[in-house]
Amino acid sequence: MSTHVSAHAPSYLADGDTLRSWLTTVDHKRIAWLYMVAITAFFFVGGFAATLIRIELATAPGDLVAADTYNRLFTAHGVIMVWLFLIPSIPAVLGNFLVPLMIGARDMAFPRLNLASWYIYVLGGMFTLGALFLGGVDTGWTFYTPFSTMFSNSNVVLAITGVFIVGFSSILTGLNIIVTVHTMRASGMHWLRLPLFVWANYATSVILVLATPVLAMTLLLLAVERLAHVGIFDPALGGDPLLFQHLFWFYSHPAVYIMVLPAMGVASEIIPCFARKGVFGYRAMAYSILAIAAIGFLVWGHHMFVSGQSVYASITFSLLSFLVAVPSAIKVFNWTATLYKGRITLSAPMLYALGFVGLFTIGGLTGLTLASLALDVHLTDTYYVVAHFHYIMVGGAVMAYLGGIHFWWPKLTGRRYPETWARIAAVTIFVGFNVTFFPQYLLGYAGMPRRYHAYPPEFQVLNILSSAGAVLLAVGYLMPLVYLGWSLLRGQRASANPWHATGVEWQTPSPPPTHNFIEPPVVRRAPYAYDPVSGRGRPQ
Repeated sequence: MSTHVSAHAPSYLADGDTLRSWLTTVDHKRIAWLYMVAITAFFFVGGFAATLIRIELATAPGDLVAADTYNRLFTAHGVIMVWLFLIPSIPAVLGNFLVPLMIGARDMAFPRLNLASWYIYVLGGMFTLGALFLGGVDTGWTFYTPFSTMFSNSNVVLAITGVFIVGFSSILTGLNIIVTVHTMRASGMHWLRLPLFVWANYATSVILVLATPVLAMTLLLLAVERLAHVGIFDPALGGDPLLFQHLFWFYSHPAVYIMVLPAMGVASEIIPCFARKGVFGYRAMAYSILAIAAIGFLVWGHHMFVSGQSVYASITFSLLSFLVAVPSAIKVFNWTATLYKGRITLSAPMLYALGFVGLFTIGGLTGLTLASLALDVHLTDTYYVVAHFHYIMVGGAVMAYLGGIHFWWPKLTGRRYPETWARIAAVTIFVGFNVTFFPQYLLGYAGMPRRYHAYPPEFQVLNILSSAGAVLLAVGYLMPLVYLGWSLLRGQRASANPWHATGVEWQTPSPPPTHNFIEPPVVRRAPYAYDPVSGRGRPQ
């Protein structure tokens, strides 16, 4: 591939450094940075709530906060982490920065819409935080009825208004990525030459555009019911609370793949680079991404096995839940086959990617137990569900997000970070995560219910272990904030392609020029072509 980029082309980071230039930018790379700053801030606010939860659960009696305060704490943690961090993190940050670079485009298809999506995201986040700090919300992050209709006196309407607004940001981001991939690919970049990260973000964007309006309508109906007392979900007004669950999970189970599919795309870029091998079964990997996105719309009922729905519906949803595991298993198999006989380098991005694969596999296998009707009846609303959810969402999505940040950090900033500290942080996070959440599988299997701030004393040992792991996990999360911040100021200058990787994004200077390419690139081969002798990547 030939890009014809001058080594002296002005960097997007150097092209105007005033606050106004950043807040009015239409450069997809700068907008990715705006998202990164906002998302990181929300992450640590949500993490603070999690810290208080684990301090409370270190002792059996509820001696730190009252039950109602505890309800508001786990709601704050869930609402912030799910709606303001996990869903937008990879698509809005890495997807925004990398998709145009990876397909050889100068920018997103709709640059102004891209900036507008960030402002909408921040506005929605402010509404949500306002609800949490002006008395809090006590319904849980799912806003389940009848908690959010009959029993709650908290700021439910304000919180769901924030989530409703954030949903429009997700739709605009998804629309932008879809149109960009369809219309702005470089010459020679046909569909089966797309990097798997682009495939993953494309499939995620389809889910965002199709599923998010369902959530928006559901939350709007909930607000109308609370404000106008119209019977929609509240049984006291003639409504049906199960209708809320059906509508909510029709969006929220595909939303699981909004969080996981981009993470799979990140792993699919890192693993071949540091194994110095092409991806095993590229077409199967691409098609399995699309299969996960499609089947993900058909499994929402497995969240409702104990709701009283028809047993025939439950059996159907159980079978579909096992079916969606097949394309996920294909991906794990293909990553493993890519590693087989590879020239593996355990750099920091690779450690994060391997951590993602391991934790995602554990989360996926334990998800199959929850897809089994008889087991789910026993495990519903126990800490087994909490552990499974966090192995997928935190162990999977966050590990991949950090892996992607480390992998593309030289491209984002033009700087290198201290590799030793990055490796220590990756191992610390992996160990801390397992010490935190694996005991929760045991607690859930033993019957400890979730959402309680007090519990029987026989569960205390495992809870102390979980809280100790949370301390280690918090240290691991803080470490990248420190050394990546240091690298911005003092890090070693990075070359255009420090990892000797394939892909169009590695053929531009680090950091890239404002419009990515001086002349449109021409793509001549499929991605992931590594020389079998030298191990160096051959440019697309």
